[in-house]
Amino acid sequence: MKRTFQPNTRRRSKKMGFFARMKTSIINKRRKKGRKVLAH
Repeated sequence: MKRTFQPNTRRRSKKMGFFARMKTSIINKRRKKGRKVLAH
């Protein structure tokens, strides 16, 4: 039987990756704060 979760790296990075987060305010807030590490 096939498992239900078939991870797709491309889709994942589109949804949750660094550049997807650039569009929201999360990373911009952290940049304004002057963080050394924005995302890991």
